[in-house]
Amino acid sequence: MSISNQEFEQIQEYLDKGAIVLDVRTEAEYNEGHVEGALHIVLDELEDEIEQLTALQKPIITCCRSGARSEHAKDLLLDYEIDAINGGPWQNVKSYL
Repeated sequence: MSISNQEFEQIQEYLDKGAIVLDVRTEAEYNEGHVEGALHIVLDELEDEIEQLTALQKPIITCCRSGARSEHAKDLLLDYEIDAINGGPWQNVKSYL
């Protein structure tokens, strides 16, 4: 999965705006390591949690293992008019913190 340069550049901008990091990996993957303070919602359950995410009223940076699931999550959030970008692999997002 390829993450655009624009999305990489936006990570710091989004963090500066108080964005929430959303990790959409499985429970086992998340437990192996994650961004400290990240919200964890497995991708398959994301649509069920849209109300919760909308209520936060913050931009969101999605992340996963490679960037593919987080791209799907970003697209889903955008469909619900939630400001989101794909941060790609969780280690990439962590490097900005």
